[in-house]
Amino acid sequence: MRLQHDPAWMQHVSAAEHFGRVAVLAGGDSSERAISLLSGAAVLEALRRRGVAAEIFDPSERPLAELCAARIDRVWIALHGPGGEDGTVQGALEWLGVPYTGSGVMGSAIGMDKLRTKRLAKAIGVASPAALALGGVEDFELALEQLGLPLIVKPASQGSSVGMSKVESAADLPLAYAAARAVERDVFAEAWIGGGEYTVALLQGVALPSIRIETPRAFYDYEAKYLREDTRYLCPADLSEPAERHLGALALAAFAAIGAEGWGRVDFRMDAAGRPLLLEINTVPGMTGHSLVPMAAHAAGIDFDELVWRVLETSLTRRIPAARAGEGG
Repeated sequence: MRLQHDPAWMQHVSAAEHFGRVAVLAGGDSSERAISLLSGAAVLEALRRRGVAAEIFDPSERPLAELCAARIDRVWIALHGPGGEDGTVQGALEWLGVPYTGSGVMGSAIGMDKLRTKRLAKAIGVASPAALALGGVEDFELALEQLGLPLIVKPASQGSSVGMSKVESAADLPLAYAAARAVERDVFAEAWIGGGEYTVALLQGVALPSIRIETPRAFYDYEAKYLREDTRYLCPADLSEPAERHLGALALAAFAAIGAEGWGRVDFRMDAAGRPLLLEINTVPGMTGHSLVPMAAHAAGIDFDELVWRVLETSLTRRIPAARAGEGG
């Protein structure tokens, strides 16, 4: 009962009944579980307000096969981090024949890997800060030589800035590496870019108004994202119209390069010359009260409930072939 996928099947619907029974996947067992539960709860409420028959489904508490037993017609993925945003759950849903929102297996897996995302982006002409994989202490000297200070150390496959540290001096590098290595095997160092931080939300092939992020923290880390009230968001951002169009085009190009689709968010920093440098791509962004995609959607005249509805529409690009629709799951 594996799914077929065709973007041409994308359609806009007006009746909640068209979606059938919907499970909102939230929770999971990644380091972003708490944020996922908040996202899932917000999505669930929005779907129910629009009349969709929806329920929460936590895959850390129930086997995914129960989706078939419960006769779920499609899934709204609100899982963040490894296991939910890296192609794992997408592959399982493909096997079960349950349509789902957002990117498929390939786009999800590549998007979760920041280093591979950077390499693909560079191949199509989207610039990104210089970076170097860190296998251990033996790579520290080379990282300092090639990237200089300050630099930032990141786990390759985590979201919400988990395990990230800014390194101001060579003496700080071992501790930063240990912090990243504690949550992820693959770690890399990246040149620090001190310019403004911007993010572009994408929805059904359209770039929404960009957001400039300003925080008193060293960078837009977990605390700045979810806990601080002094983080500032400028939306629309402080860009000229040509610069705004350019940033949106870069976001769409990078998104397409990794095979992502449906909806997501692309993060950038500006260098000293005002050139956007790609930081990462998020294929299942947060949907909490502090989240950026709902903010960008609002600036585009799309309220939260409509945003959730349009993301659910992306699941319509996946379906069980008619010839096999009657097979057992």
